[in-house]
Amino acid sequence: MSILINNDNTDNPDMVDDFHFPTSKNALIIFIRNPELGKCKTRLAETIGNEAALKIYKQLLLHTSDVTKSITADRFVFYSEAIQKNDIWEDAIFRKKLQSEGDLGVKMETAFLELFQMGYEKAIIIGSDLFDLKPLHINSAYQALNTHEVVIGPAKDGGYYLLGLSKMNESLFKNKPWSTSNLLEETLNELRENNIKFTTLETLNDIDTYEDLIA
Repeated sequence: MSILINNDNTDNPDMVDDFHFPTSKNALIIFIRNPELGKCKTRLAETIGNEAALKIYKQLLLHTSDVTKSITADRFVFYSEAIQKNDIWEDAIFRKKLQSEGDLGVKMETAFLELFQMGYEKAIIIGSDLFDLKPLHINSAYQALNTHEVVIGPAKDGGYYLLGLSKMNESLFKNKPWSTSNLLEETLNELRENNIKFTTLETLNDIDTYEDLIA
């Protein structure tokens, strides 16, 4: 999953990163990297170059935006570097926030905690790395949270592309091998050991390397 504010690139963050009253019981967290040359899809860029990698990432962002527009949930885009207005994430559809500092686990935990504190009953996080992602995957995850505490969308590289919770679970974000092929296995083992009811979705291929792209 692809996951310091730069005031030069932020259009009045006090206006866009404010509190919102929930309009749904469901929250959708979308973690993105700001699409900047040399700062996204770096492993892919090692093979195809920075400009081509940036172009592909922008296509991934557009696909993710299109998929999530149809989801019945309050949608939150969490930017990696700076909140942007007037981009593909329409202000009328997506609420905009900034990822916290820290490793991926800290960033995810902070985002989930914030939304549960706002009163949401189900929260799901996705990244922006999958051309295979469809509304069905996200809607199925919300449905699964009616009867499970946790739902996970496994990625072929050993991580996961989606994590959904029906209540906060801080342990899922601590002491994990982020960005490794062991993440999914360790997470599922922890859930089993703690007798937490979970289910998994279809396994999908996220795009991190050239091999992923041509798979």
